[in-house]
Amino acid sequence: MKKMTAVLALSSLFVASAVLADAPAQIKQQVPGYYRLAVGAYEVTALFDGYNDLSPSLLKGLSASKIRELLAQHKIDAERMPTSFNAFLINTGKHLVMIDSGAGHCVPQTAGQLIPNMTASGYRPEQVDTIFLTHLHLDHVCGLSDAAGKALFPNATVYVPQGEADYWLDPAKEASAPANAKEYFAIARDALAAYKAAGLLKTFVPPASPIPEVQTAYAIGHTPGSTLYRFASEGKAVNFIGDLIHAPAVQFPHPEVTIRFDVDAKKASASREKEFNALAKDGEWLAAAHLAFPGIGQLSTIPQGYSWNPANYGPWQRAADVPLLK
Repeated sequence: MKKMTAVLALSSLFVASAVLADAPAQIKQQVPGYYRLAVGAYEVTALFDGYNDLSPSLLKGLSASKIRELLAQHKIDAERMPTSFNAFLINTGKHLVMIDSGAGHCVPQTAGQLIPNMTASGYRPEQVDTIFLTHLHLDHVCGLSDAAGKALFPNATVYVPQGEADYWLDPAKEASAPANAKEYFAIARDALAAYKAAGLLKTFVPPASPIPEVQTAYAIGHTPGSTLYRFASEGKAVNFIGDLIHAPAVQFPHPEVTIRFDVDAKKASASREKEFNALAKDGEWLAAAHLAFPGIGQLSTIPQGYSWNPANYGPWQRAADVPLLK
């Protein structure tokens, strides 16, 4: 009997080992990158286009040791700061608006997921009728067209702030730019070319409102015409702030810190401080291009800078009669 028990136990061990050995292959793929939020009667959908890593050495205005300390507090690698490429859809009921378009084919190693994630979210590129660009850096415009220059949103009118067009689309500015910056002018021009040829590229001067649902304002500094977009409905509002922030672990507690990409660091810092003060005071939603996906949340003031309060995952709109547990 003891011998039989030992044999059975050994057999069970072999069976368990076989089951473990036959486990399915790892999936190695993330869930579709979209997130929804109700803002009054408007529906906001965050879309993940991809990511990249930034060197902390790009940050200016704080010692390298202090930057490393802040990154360590958030368990962020001292040599590589992860950053998302986020774009956003706003369905107002009259318009399907997109804010920025991600890095697309310009960063093929880690970006270009905007269209698949939009499709997974239930929308199609041809349904987008309005596109607003916060600025014309490649990680905001390259998702507009494919590598061959074909427009990916064929029915959309693309709105560019005049300050951005005057800089990035001016041949004279391109000609006088440093050699290592000239390609960025060409990238912006090429991304917009198909829309321009179709008569679908328009400029505006903030605070003009190209459509009734949006309010616009310059936030100059990161680029010469960086622009904010605010959508308000039924007493709620969401503000799309583009690149006012790149490194949350550092720039929320120290909004004075700038990044090498800023055209005018002093103005960039002032624009960030002004907008963060207003958002913390009003409690409105903000959506940013490079905060961890979905890049949507709210700010609070703290003794040193600001506290970032990301949106909690849940239903796109909270039910009014949800039971309160006590």
